[in-house]
Amino acid sequence: MARDRTHLRRRAGALAATTAALLLTCAATTAADPRDLAAGRPVGHDVSSHQRKVDWPDARARGARFAYVKATESTDYRNPYFRRQYDGARDAGLIRGAYHFALPNRSSGAAQARYFVAHGGVWQPDGRTLPPALDIEYNPYSAKHKCYGLGWKRMTAWIWSFSDEMVRETGRRPVIYTTTQWWRQCTGDSHAFASRHPLWIARHGTSGPGTLPGGWRYWTFWQYATSGRLPGDQNLFHGGAGGLRAFAAGW
Repeated sequence: MARDRTHLRRRAGALAATTAALLLTCAATTAADPRDLAAGRPVGHDVSSHQRKVDWPDARARGARFAYVKATESTDYRNPYFRRQYDGARDAGLIRGAYHFALPNRSSGAAQARYFVAHGGVWQPDGRTLPPALDIEYNPYSAKHKCYGLGWKRMTAWIWSFSDEMVRETGRRPVIYTTTQWWRQCTGDSHAFASRHPLWIARHGTSGPGTLPGGWRYWTFWQYATSGRLPGDQNLFHGGAGGLRAFAAGW
C-alpha cells in the first residue's frame, strides 16, 4: 500500500532506503481487468493521502463496491484526508473500512491499535463498515531491517497484541494485509492467525494470488494491482455482493 508519512522527509538518507523497499513490494503494476480475473466478485480499491480528493461517485460508476482508507501509521501519523475519504466512500454507496500501517519497531501492538481506533479504526455491524485492517509488510523505511528488527516470536506476539486490543475496542479481529513472502520471512510462516483473521493478500500483476501464507486456505481480499481504473490500489472480494455485505455485518 502507499506510504504517506511526509514528516520522514527530514530523515537523512531515508529516500534511498524507502525506494529500495518500495521496489521490493509496491512497484506499480496493472493487472487484467477484474472482470476477466473473477467475474461476479465485487471490485474495490484502497486509498491513502496520496489520492487526496477522491471522486467517489465516479469510482462507484466505474464499478467500485468497497474501499479501504488509510487512517493511521504507528502512533504519530494520521491521514489528513481520512475523514473526507472515509465519509465520501460511504456517501457514494460503497462499503468502506479503515486500515492501519504497522511499524512494530516503534511501539506495542496494543498501543498502535488504540491509536488506530481513536482516529478512525472503528467498526459497527451495520453492513456498511468493513472490519478494521492491519497492513503489515516490509519496512518501507529500512531495506536492511525488513522485519523491523523483530524475530519470529516477537513479531507474532506483536500482531497478537494488536489483534487482541482491536477485539477489546471494536469486537472484531482485524483483517490482515500482507504478502506471502513477508509472512514467511518475518513470522516464520506462522499458522496461528489463519483461523481467526481474514486475509488480504497482496500479489500484483499476476493471474491469481498464488500460494497463501501460513495456514490460510483462502483469501478474503486480493490486492492484484497498484493502478487501474479505480483510484489507488485495485482489489477483489472473494465472494459475491451478498457475501460482502454479510462480511461487513459480522456474519
